[in-house]
Amino acid sequence: MRAIAVSALRADPVLVELPKPEPRPGEVRVRVEYASLNPLDWQVADGSAGELAPAPRSFPFVVGVDYAGRVDMIGGGENRFRVGDPVFGRAAVAEACGSYGDYLCVEQDSAIALVPRGLDARAAAALPSAGMAAAQILEAVALRGHETLLVVGAAGGVGCCLTQLARARDVRVIAAVRGDERSRMGSLGAAASVDLTDGPPAEALRRACPDGIDALADLAAADPDAFAAHAAAVRPGGIALSARGAAAGARLPGGVRGVDFRLDPSPVLLDVLAAGAADGILRVPVDAELPLEDAPLALARNRAGGARGKTVIVVHASGHH
Repeated sequence: MRAIAVSALRADPVLVELPKPEPRPGEVRVRVEYASLNPLDWQVADGSAGELAPAPRSFPFVVGVDYAGRVDMIGGGENRFRVGDPVFGRAAVAEACGSYGDYLCVEQDSAIALVPRGLDARAAAALPSAGMAAAQILEAVALRGHETLLVVGAAGGVGCCLTQLARARDVRVIAAVRGDERSRMGSLGAAASVDLTDGPPAEALRRACPDGIDALADLAAADPDAFAAHAAAVRPGGIALSARGAAAGARLPGGVRGVDFRLDPSPVLLDVLAAGAADGILRVPVDAELPLEDAPLALARNRAGGARGKTVIVVHASGHH
């Protein structure tokens, strides 16, 4: 089968031919129709994901965690899926069986769920990591409506989902982005946008949130000092959350609680998100759609920063169902 893999830690991802994986007892094999790109995909392959994920243990290592496709083979034992079922999910990080390939084996009790009617496979593939992270971040910052949430890195996949989910709870979202994304973020429910490339970030944030904010969800800064600069806008008693593990080493303003977020994937959460997406409550903006052989280029572009929406990788294009 075709797959995008690395041959060693920090090697460049390339298109390779590998044997088709065989499902073990309790697993299903999925014929992948679409995969979607997450920054974690190249961070794991580089060994730079730190606390968020272990480095790969075996090579060749197939990149990617998010996928949608159809079950094409069932491993031994009890199984909740049938051959032909349309499914989507998030593969275990740092397993050798990643989603950027023709086939993928996953445990049937992992974060995998049926694609509901009304949701196409392309949209389903863009949902797992970004949607689950957004839903769990919203729980972690514990806002109860009519409060203000500053989202740094709001134009990426997680940020787009988080903005919509927060808006649905009557939370006022300030979207911090790079460049002018006002109309795009406004269409997703942001009350205001701040361009972090427009002068020093701390000043731009102060201008946008003169009264301070109740919580920060920083999806971008991996550096504790950059994270602390964003957290300066949080009022005492508020929460500053980092999705990049930057809170532990950051010097935060008095009375502000730092939180390092870790995703806890679950099939139940996937079902809830899929229902929301099928009903049109949650849109995952897909910014680019590329064939599998162009995935290495997309990973390099994502590493360079400034991602908007989601990049979807077409492995075997499916009909809508």
